[in-house]
Amino acid sequence: MSSQDPHRVIRGQVIVEAPVEQVWDACTTEEGVKSFFAPACNIDLRVDGSYEILFDPAAEPGQRGAEGVRILALEPKRMLSITWNAPPDMPYVRKQWTHVVIRFEELRGDRTKVALTHDGWGEGKEWDEAFAYFTKAWRDVVLPRLKYRFSVGPVDWNNPPKLNRLSRD
Repeated sequence: MSSQDPHRVIRGQVIVEAPVEQVWDACTTEEGVKSFFAPACNIDLRVDGSYEILFDPAAEPGQRGAEGVRILALEPKRMLSITWNAPPDMPYVRKQWTHVVIRFEELRGDRTKVALTHDGWGEGKEWDEAFAYFTKAWRDVVLPRLKYRFSVGPVDWNNPPKLNRLSRD
């Protein structure tokens, strides 16, 4: 999909072998987020609360990850809507805000379907790079790590699982 498509959206989903309450907590509490998404975070679970995911917590402010991200809407155990920004090495797009919605659907047998959509993309080379990066990040890293967290255990950030490697190549 190119920047000429104003309707481009990233979609991904995963079935997690855990009850919806546990999956919701993994995505909406600091302890839960640190178990699969990143080694540090700042979460204030309320509309306009923080949802900062810190991939490099030791870096200087502005370089640590998804800083400044806010919660737009939430429906406990059903939906979380947040703003999102690009990595620090994409300075133009990083100053913009895209939109992520994560939906949780309880399935039989204590399983949960997690469906993610990410939209709000602009046009141009850096936007295309960000779109490609996040397509891979959500589908090949974040959602599989959520599944891993419940099938194997919390991610050890000193030795994270070797799922599909995220790179810009």
